[in-house]
Amino acid sequence: MLKRVRDGFDCTLHVVAGAIMVLLLSTVSAGIISRGLNHPFSWTDELSGFLMVWLACFGWMIATRRNAHIRIRFFHDLLPAGGHAWVETAIQAGAIIFGAVVAWNSVRLIHTNSDIEATTMPIAAAWLYAPLLPAGLLTIAQAAIDIHQRLAMRNSVERPVE
Repeated sequence: MLKRVRDGFDCTLHVVAGAIMVLLLSTVSAGIISRGLNHPFSWTDELSGFLMVWLACFGWMIATRRNAHIRIRFFHDLLPAGGHAWVETAIQAGAIIFGAVVAWNSVRLIHTNSDIEATTMPIAAAWLYAPLLPAGLLTIAQAAIDIHQRLAMRNSVERPVE
């Protein structure tokens, strides 16, 4: 059951990211075509900026779920197994702190910009910061799950089954 929920969540992330990518491509194309016809749409640049932020945050969430963020592991891989596990746990704890900082500050940014209208579109500027909240929260959750799984695996190895 839990695997189906995770798979559904991951599929939703991919579908939304794909939809944002198509919308971004369409917006940029509309801007190019309208400029070529000497009647530029004023909203295409701003909407493209919003969509790029949203796409980056969804990419961040997908990479977090896949544990695919870029890392330089040269020194990490030189450590013995115990040290390697400790450093990995510390990295995940750092990810929890980072996710908390992003989520906390995104709430402040969303609140601060909720009554400011975007320059060329009739929406609040807060929508630029809105995807930071789920990205930060997902980072916290995924790092906590990774730490829990690492500790559970270590405990099952340390305690032989009778």
